[in-house]
Amino acid sequence: MRKRRPRLIDEVVTLAHGAGGKSSAALVDAVFVEAFRNPQLEQLGDGAVLTLPSGERLAFSTDSFVVSPLRFPGGSIGHLAVHGTVNDLAVTGAVPQWLSAAFVIEEGFAVSDLREIVADMAAAAEAANVTLVTGDTKVVPRGAADGLYITTSGVGVIPADRELSAASVRPGDKVLLSGTLADHGMAVLLARGDLGIEADIRSDTAPVSGAVEAMLAVAPGTRWMRDPTRGGLGTVCNELAVDAGVAVILDEEALPVTPLVQGACDLLGIDPVYVACEGKFAAVVPADEADAALAALRGHPLGADACMIGEIRADPAGVVALRNAFGGTRIVDMLVGDPLPRIC
Repeated sequence: MRKRRPRLIDEVVTLAHGAGGKSSAALVDAVFVEAFRNPQLEQLGDGAVLTLPSGERLAFSTDSFVVSPLRFPGGSIGHLAVHGTVNDLAVTGAVPQWLSAAFVIEEGFAVSDLREIVADMAAAAEAANVTLVTGDTKVVPRGAADGLYITTSGVGVIPADRELSAASVRPGDKVLLSGTLADHGMAVLLARGDLGIEADIRSDTAPVSGAVEAMLAVAPGTRWMRDPTRGGLGTVCNELAVDAGVAVILDEEALPVTPLVQGACDLLGIDPVYVACEGKFAAVVPADEADAALAALRGHPLGADACMIGEIRADPAGVVALRNAFGGTRIVDMLVGDPLPRIC
C-alpha cells in the first residue's frame, strides 16, 4: 500500500495542493498526468529528458514563482525564478543553457521595484551561466495578483555519458546532501513578520549547477539527484523510495540544520525535513564513490556543509525512516497539509 501514490478526493483546490506533498501528488496524478499522459511526463522528475533525432539529449523544465514577500533575507523572487529552474535542470544531469521568463504584473506595481527584481534575475542568470532568450509580460487588474508572479522555463544539454534515474538506485548506495536544511523556507516565513520571531536566517537560494558538476566529475556513477524545494527532503526521499522500490534510511544526527533554523522550527512545531531549500540538492551515489563525492562537494563554495545523511536498503521497500542516536527509528511520510504557504 505504501507504493501507491495518493488519490485525489478533494472537490476544490486548496493551498495544500501547492505545498509539494501528498495533496500535490494527488492533484498532479488525477488531473494533469491523466489529461496529458505520455512517457516523458510520467517520469515526474524535476525536468523532462528529451532525445533529439540526432541522439543528443536535452532537459526541459518549467516553474512558477509566487513567493510572498517578494524580497526576503538572502534573495528575492527574481533570484528564485532563475535558481529554481536552473537547479531543476542541473539535478537531471544537464548543463543549464537557456531560460524563458513570463511576468504577470498587478496594476499599480512600482516600475522601480520591477527594475530591481529584473536586475536580480539578470545577476542570477549571469552567475549561473545561462541566457534568458525569450519571454512574455501580462498586466492584470488590481487585486488579481499579489504584486508579481514569474514563470520561468529552461533548457539544458545532458552529456552523452550521464544516466540518472530512480531505477538505477541500488541497496548499499549512500545518500548525500549538499548543505544545511530548511534555510529558505524559514527565512521567507519569518520575513512576513506575522509570527513576531526575529532571527538572522537567510535564504539559501543559489544555483547548484557548479556543485553538481564538481561532484559528477569525481562520482560519475551517481544514480539520482533532486533539489528538495516544496515538501523538503522528506518528500523527495519518499518519491525516491516509491519510484525505486527501496528503503531510504536517514541518520537524524547527520542532518545538517543550523541552530537558528532548528530553534525557529522548534518554536513553530515544524520538522525541518519538510521545509524547502532553494540552493541545495540530495544525491544517491555508489558506496565506493561516496567519499570522493563528499570531498568534491565540500571543496565547492556552496558545499561546505555537505554531509552523508543516510543509505539505501532493500527493505522495507517504499519507506523512508529516520534513525536516531538511540537506535530507534521513525517513519518519515510524505508531507501532509500546508505548513509553509507561498515560500517559492
